Amino acid sequence: MSFPKPSTNPFEQIDTETLVEEENGYNIILWNDEVNTFEWVIASLVEICGHTEDQAEQCALLVHTKGKYAVKNGSFEKLKPQQEALIDRGINATLEEK
Repeated sequence: MSFPKPSTNPFEQIDTETLVEEENGYNIILWNDEVNTFEWVIASLVEICGHTEDQAEQCALLVHTKGKYAVKNGSFEKLKPQQEALIDRGINATLEEK
């Protein structure tokens, strides 16, 4: 993500619509279960969410120890298909507004 260069004009309008959009993003929450293996969850996060192996492993460990973890954030339109793909693989994933 790139940010606009700061203006030297203190009266310049900033794009508050973009700021609000970022604040109202969504998270994919993965929930711990006793069914899916670490390997399955890791592979799914890599294939569906674009995580690296290390990122996916860390997420899986956090889901296991904390009971749930936000594994991905972004817009509803981007995350909804990913959340559904995780559910299709038997992984308990919810989509929650930040």
